[in-house]
Amino acid sequence: MWHVLVALCIFSVVIKSPVVKGYFGELFVRMWLSRLDKEKYTVVNDIMIPTNDGGTTQIDHIVVSNFGIFVIETKNYKGWIFGNEHNKYWTQVIYRNKNKFYNPVLQNKGHVKALKNLLESKPDLNYIPIVGFTSRADFKKLEVESHVVYSMRLVRTIRKYTEATISSAELKEIVGIIQEANNTDKAARKEHINYVKEKSAAKIKSEPQLCPLCGSPLVKKKGKYGWFEGCSKYPECRYIQKKKAPKVNANQDQTNSDTEEVS
Repeated sequence: MWHVLVALCIFSVVIKSPVVKGYFGELFVRMWLSRLDKEKYTVVNDIMIPTNDGGTTQIDHIVVSNFGIFVIETKNYKGWIFGNEHNKYWTQVIYRNKNKFYNPVLQNKGHVKALKNLLESKPDLNYIPIVGFTSRADFKKLEVESHVVYSMRLVRTIRKYTEATISSAELKEIVGIIQEANNTDKAARKEHINYVKEKSAAKIKSEPQLCPLCGSPLVKKKGKYGWFEGCSKYPECRYIQKKKAPKVNANQDQTNSDTEEVS
């Protein structure tokens, strides 16, 4: 199975399709999670459930186990990744191109919030959010306390939790509630993704540009060779951006609703 998957992924790179790359990125994560002991862990993928404000949220992977509920958000990004636990947006840098995307740690907190609302009859459940990036990403300056790991380390991260807090009977009940709430309607899912992307793109456009190195606002300055944007913390930070940043989500091989904000 692995050699077939590798061959398909090579094919996806050759045709350079973000949709296909995103699909196989998700498939790789599913393959990694399939290594978990099926008697202890139940994996459910691509779940769309309601939020308490009447909307919906889409969760890439949920692992329900005796040791807690692991809520996994995956990112199929390449390039340098900058960000911290609390910044609203993180930055992807590919050569001279810089793009902002919604903080996946905050995004995953929204997923946990929706799950807690769905499973409100079980208030004592232990939720463990994890953000997984593919190996094409390079964490340059990532200041986080939450689990932000490469996808190949997902299983290792999950296995660190060894204290049983959920009974096997309760585990089956929780999986049943999640599967029953899952909205599988294709039209509804497409509408959800389009709404989230349009809403978040508008928010990102209105946000001030931030330095990808330290997170401080960029300011317009005039130098020897003309106008440019530089970090407001100069001289402590000497980052400069000589040309206007490209459109949001350019060069991001990501097809799911990765700009989804906390509900």
